[in-house]
Amino acid sequence: QVQLVESGGGLVETGGSLRLSCTPISSLCNVHNKAWYRQTPGKQARELVASNRSDGSADYADSAKGRSTISRESAKDVAVLYLQMHNLKPEDTGNYLCNDVDPPFNSWGRGTEVTVSS
Repeated sequence: QVQLVESGGGLVETGGSLRLSCTPISSLCNVHNKAWYRQTPGKQARELVASNRSDGSADYADSAKGRSTISRESAKDVAVLYLQMHNLKPEDTGNYLCNDVDPPFNSWGRGTEVTVSS
């Protein structure tokens, strides 16, 4: 099990930008084959927003294409998964979590809240 900690969320206006970060608690873990998910209020399901594979390939939900970029930084003692989001819309509001691209998943962290005001 890899424990991941998300950060970088906040309250922004429509059209604003945010960069989310996901870091393993243990410096011995990496962020390969990880993805960002969004959970919106009232919905139990987590929506896949963007994924980043070990080979560097990335996939995005249709709603995120053209406005989001997923990337990772992997070096000695450094492992961070990023999600850069531009031109944010109210429908981007939600709790963003990172986890594996494919099941079985690690335990879900608390996520980081993103609120986009109209």
